[in-house]
Amino acid sequence: MSKVAVDIAIGLVGLMCFWLGLFKVIEEAGLIQHLSKALSPLFEVIMPEVPKNHPAQSAITMNLAANMLGLDNAATPIGIKAMQSLQTLNPIKNTASNAQILFLVLNTSSVTLLPVTIFMYRAQAGAASSSDVFLPILLATSISSFVGIMAVAAIQRLPIYKPVVIAYFLGFSLFIAGLTLTIQSLSHEALSYYSSLSANVILFSFIIFALSFAAVKKMDVYGHFIEGAKEGFKTAIDLIPYLLAMLVAIGVLRSSGVLNLLTAGLASLLQVFNLPVQISEALPTAFMKPFSGSGSRAMMLESFNHFGVDSLVGRMTSVMQGSTETTFYVIAVYFGAVGIKFGRHAIFCGLLADVAGLTAAIVISLAFFS
Repeated sequence: MSKVAVDIAIGLVGLMCFWLGLFKVIEEAGLIQHLSKALSPLFEVIMPEVPKNHPAQSAITMNLAANMLGLDNAATPIGIKAMQSLQTLNPIKNTASNAQILFLVLNTSSVTLLPVTIFMYRAQAGAASSSDVFLPILLATSISSFVGIMAVAAIQRLPIYKPVVIAYFLGFSLFIAGLTLTIQSLSHEALSYYSSLSANVILFSFIIFALSFAAVKKMDVYGHFIEGAKEGFKTAIDLIPYLLAMLVAIGVLRSSGVLNLLTAGLASLLQVFNLPVQISEALPTAFMKPFSGSGSRAMMLESFNHFGVDSLVGRMTSVMQGSTETTFYVIAVYFGAVGIKFGRHAIFCGLLADVAGLTAAIVISLAFFS
């Protein structure tokens, strides 16, 4: 397991260097600012205490963009910057403001549109098609985000009935509904094929568009890319101690039989409700997800190693990994960075989004791959 941890982290170097290099180019080219302007009407309603064109909006947009690309490790420092910016508007410094809670729930519900890191892990494990989990992850993370936002909106009494909010939600809902209706008419083989195809087309188009946009602006694309790539190398190497510790611990649990006892108990419970027993093998990843990103990642990798990356369990844990973020970790890091002691309803809304996303991951995985 120690060897596997190092092999995975070293294999991650190239991916992190490439995507953080590209993200630096995107940031310097001003694409984040354009995206921030596009989301500004929505922010004005759901975060009314944040003034228009406040620096927090750009930081929040950058963080969401990193999460959309599945760059969870890159999103963390940007998220801390956004939280610090929101803290300047917070009248009670040791208590989370409404805007900070909504921002945190958006992170824990993990709006993942291009989960490139999960694709990389699956490719390393020898998946026949590393991106065949793209559509399931998109559906699961959408459900997680929707539930999280609606929970916060209900508690904070946000005016989500306003036309601008309805327009954003209606547009996204129609996209998801159309995607779901299309999926229902396809066979399992076709689902896997189109999931992989759409992921590859979107990824390639995104890369070409970002580089072309920067080139048209006559930027030093190469210089900015190298600057970001250096950060990617450090990020990947810094993962080794955490990944190693978690993988070794899980390996001990598996070898000692403790993990098998847990999954056997869950399997018996699932049989009572006539549910597939494979769900029990994937649930340890779900249980770990709200507490530790590296822990749930290690559980996913262990499922690849034990059951096979293209097994139902392997695919289900991949979808779980992409459906939500680590609620308690995000709360500890983001709130801790600005000295917030009282999170109010942040944990409740974050965990509600987690439950919705992980439940959706199980149901959607069964529909796609069982």
